[in-house]
Amino acid sequence: MGIGGAALWLFARMPWIEAAYDDSLAGSGTAEITGADWSTETTALALLLVVGMIAGLALRRTGRRLIGVVSALAGVGAAIAPAAVLAGPISHERVHALLTVGSDAAQAAQGTDTATIADWAEITATTVAATGPAGALAGCVCALLGGLALALRPGQDSAKLNKYEQETVRREKIRDDLESQPDSGRVLWDALDADIDPTEDPARDGKSP
Repeated sequence: MGIGGAALWLFARMPWIEAAYDDSLAGSGTAEITGADWSTETTALALLLVVGMIAGLALRRTGRRLIGVVSALAGVGAAIAPAAVLAGPISHERVHALLTVGSDAAQAAQGTDTATIADWAEITATTVAATGPAGALAGCVCALLGGLALALRPGQDSAKLNKYEQETVRREKIRDDLESQPDSGRVLWDALDADIDPTEDPARDGKSP
């Protein structure tokens, strides 16, 4: 999932679309639109996948399963934009809105490498730069597979989570050994070491596991 999120973040910052335009005053030219500008949710989903990977390492079994489901859904959601770009067609109206000087989309893109064009410029053609969306789509597939794997096989929780539980499990095992091997010297020494009276009857004093 983390690899998928990192790949999505990286490829979303590459150009996805190259647009040719005709400006009656400034002349013709081309401009590029990155994946992050074309689909603004890719950054948030990439971050979600990376956080999901970290949470999957820290949480217990039920939490890991839930994180796997959420990450798989995030992978599916993130795959929609790059898949749509690769499948086409590209909307000239949307490209124009993203590149037009003074538009909300263009103002949101300030500080990025996305070029802007005049409002009266006309988009004449669009070309998909396949590397960016294809790489992002591959990252989404990795995230989907990783999420499904975590959801279906979240692993087992450790039976020994802290010092108290470690001691409890150890004492229960020694009591079981005393019942099955009451004459074993090793078991007797283990019982004495755990402060258990090897002569007591667990069933009588209610300490039987």
